Amino acid sequence: MHHEADATARDSAANGQMKKVVILGATSGIALEVERRLASRGCELLLVARSARRLAELQADLRVRGAPGVSTYAADLSTTAEHAAVFAFASHTLADFDTVLLAYGTMHDQSAAATSIEVLAEELQVDFVSPAAILTLFAADLERRRTGCIAAISSVAGDRGRRSNYVYGSAKGGLSLFLQGLRSRLFPAGVRVLTIKPGPVRTAMTDPLPNRTPLADPRQVARDIVRALEVGSPDVLYTPAIWRYIMLIVRHMPRPILNRLPI
Repeated sequence: MHHEADATARDSAANGQMKKVVILGATSGIALEVERRLASRGCELLLVARSARRLAELQADLRVRGAPGVSTYAADLSTTAEHAAVFAFASHTLADFDTVLLAYGTMHDQSAAATSIEVLAEELQVDFVSPAAILTLFAADLERRRTGCIAAISSVAGDRGRRSNYVYGSAKGGLSLFLQGLRSRLFPAGVRVLTIKPGPVRTAMTDPLPNRTPLADPRQVARDIVRALEVGSPDVLYTPAIWRYIMLIVRHMPRPILNRLPI
């Protein structure tokens, strides 16, 4: 029976079809839009987030939208102490999951992160350490089954250190580099790793940003993510697509010029 489930998951992954998806950070703005699209496609979902109340509301909504099954697990993913229990629940409830999407994070004000060791440590913990830790658990399972996809939301902020957000950017840059190495490790097992790099998106996390900051619609970002998961390419997704070219310029900008820009 277990071998049959593994074979089914391998066939789905080979065809770029998502059947059973684990979403870590299920109540984030981008995750909500992704889940609605997956529900309409008939995917079975396991949602993990801190608030049991919000998870229950989301569970009911996604069932109405077409998801054949929606399971939930309330946990604070920012602490690695709960990761083993989260993985154990996923392995039991959605044993042959084929896709894992990590969609949680935080973004403190740069001035606070630059002057408070506690704030800096929390930023690194939530945006890099805990994602790397929990993805390691799920990666080992998919590697053993030789199937599936791991996708994680990083950020364009991790492409180059800049004065406006270098603490957040360093955490996301670390996550992107971790995913790059994980991709190489899992390649022989046929497990795909997708790094998602959104520009600023209109969510609760970006509410404190200045009004002049251009923000993308989370529905557009979700559409790009689901399309990338279904098509099976690329390995790194910039969304909206214009950010691939913006960050190409930023990455190659001479340091003396970059140092003078308030970005």
